[in-house]
Amino acid sequence: MVNRIQERLSSIRAEGRIGLVPFVTTGYPDLDATQEIVHAVVEAGAAVVELGVPFSDPLADGPTVQRSSHLALERGVTPADCIAAAERLRQSGVDVPLVLMGCYNPILSIGVEEFCRRSGDAGVDGLIVPDLPADESGPLREAAEAVGLSVIPLLALTSTEARIQAACSTAAGFIYCVSVLGVTGARAELSDRTEGLVKTIRHHTDLPVAVGFGVSRPEHVEAVARFADAAVVGSALIDAIDDGPPEDAARRAASFVSGLMAGTALPGR
Repeated sequence: MVNRIQERLSSIRAEGRIGLVPFVTTGYPDLDATQEIVHAVVEAGAAVVELGVPFSDPLADGPTVQRSSHLALERGVTPADCIAAAERLRQSGVDVPLVLMGCYNPILSIGVEEFCRRSGDAGVDGLIVPDLPADESGPLREAAEAVGLSVIPLLALTSTEARIQAACSTAAGFIYCVSVLGVTGARAELSDRTEGLVKTIRHHTDLPVAVGFGVSRPEHVEAVARFADAAVVGSALIDAIDDGPPEDAARRAASFVSGLMAGTALPGR
């Protein structure tokens, strides 16, 4: 079975650039706006889109993503709504890989096999579950693989070599490299230890490596392009969405992503 995520990121690298992966909280500012924002960032150059599944007690989300999730939950957004949002995006012509990112409880609330089946039917390509360690992900991976979904692990600056090896051995799609110690959120600088983590990851897998948490500026994306295959941006994009009238949110999202695209060129290209 063709892995659309890996194929997409590999294709973009062959073009001389890394992939840009925006994170959008599903249902923020509302479900209709989510559709408009995703279409806008894809038009602006997004390689893959992460759709955040709002949860009341997140593990890795910083204040910006937490706030957007809280407001989505107040509007009644459920895990089923997030799957339906992905299906609606597919039906409206979005063809880039879509990844659902959220904690394990919302998956359990539907049922692991049922969640994966519905997600696969909706056109979702992958799942990122920050609070599910690789060595406990067997049931989810089995259910996901049965319907063609990639389970994408997160690895941190504090991950041991044994943990990296274990995560890479069961990964699909790409490896998500967390570039900071702590939660998500825009930062002035990325850790200089990130490149070392990516090099260690590459010893254990040929999958693309994406770097996220703290990426917020074109120069951050340019730095990531020196050693990784994709840059993930979340909190800074949500800040851009918030920076003006709701009716212009999609336009601001597109403008922000377009600004980051300048940093995606591989060195020397």
